[in-house]
Amino acid sequence: MADLAARLSAIDEEIADAARAVGRNVDEITRIVVTKFHPASLVRDLYALGVRDVGENRQQELTAKRAEISLDGLRWHFIGQAQTKKAGAIRRDADAVHSVDRIKLADALHRVAEPDARLDVLVQVNLTDDQGRGGAEPSEVSHLVEHILGLPSLRLRGIMGVAPLGEEPRPAFERLHRIGAEIRALEPGATWMSAGMTGDFADAIAAGATHLRIGSAITGPRPDRG
Repeated sequence: MADLAARLSAIDEEIADAARAVGRNVDEITRIVVTKFHPASLVRDLYALGVRDVGENRQQELTAKRAEISLDGLRWHFIGQAQTKKAGAIRRDADAVHSVDRIKLADALHRVAEPDARLDVLVQVNLTDDQGRGGAEPSEVSHLVEHILGLPSLRLRGIMGVAPLGEEPRPAFERLHRIGAEIRALEPGATWMSAGMTGDFADAIAAGATHLRIGSAITGPRPDRG
């Protein structure tokens, strides 16, 4: 646990440095620790160190860990690609879904809502030229946003994006920030910008990210799955 604490402290210091470098208040930034492929015991250790936001990429892992862990104030973020057939489980177990990228998924998450329940969601934007990558095309975002705003069980929080592989991340994050501004013209409360991972979170902070998704730099290497 000492190594985990040291890695967490080091990343938090880097986040604070990156925020100061661009004149931002670090309190505006939420650090989500991605615990993909790690056991539930690691989530407990992170919680003991003060972590209150964790992220999962796979519905099966999210569901299994939530069944094993009940910790006051711990928020679970679903950040992976979501299948509509798993919308019920995702909605039940996630406090926020960062990867809503199509109307069918938004509708599926809405259909399985409990009465009067609201789920925080973000629109994922494809920042690459590959239409096979996750995320709505930038030209489709406004239409998707307008649709989500018509679903009372979903609370639109903002946008999410992943920088293209092999390219400088800053231009992609700046583009995401501009799209976020367009969304806020439709929904002023959609202030979240989920962007930045271990290798590029400083660029994301400079572009206005409010939520960072950081995994192995904090958790350490993923366990051998086989």
